[in-house]
Amino acid sequence: MDLFNSMNVSAGGMLAQSTRMKIAAENIANADSVQRANGQGPYVAKQVYFRTFTDAMGTARVQATVREDTRTPPRAVYNPSSDLADARGFVQLPNVDSTMENMNMREAQRSYEANLAAITTAREMATRTLDLLR
Repeated sequence: MDLFNSMNVSAGGMLAQSTRMKIAAENIANADSVQRANGQGPYVAKQVYFRTFTDAMGTARVQATVREDTRTPPRAVYNPSSDLADARGFVQLPNVDSTMENMNMREAQRSYEANLAAITTAREMATRTLDLLR
């Protein structure tokens, strides 16, 4: 694999990790959204899934896909005075775990920085190679 392919792989990783940070930030921002804009219940957390594949040039790539987390149920909090309470007095809150989202964001940031360091190293190696050829 040449240096430019390695930079392309790292750039793809940076794009995937930036998507992950964006979704974590969106989830944290909506952690207290008890009703969506369409009125259909609380905000549903989104999750990022990574898929690896090989492109036509034989280079490994990563693709980030965003889906709603339908496996984790919404949290129910007893608040009978709320307009959004059900017949039992429970209000449905988003299925967002702020602690996990903060950890996801921190991990994505570190992965992003690692990919950036790989690109920087590959660029420096390419520059040194060109300097040697002069």
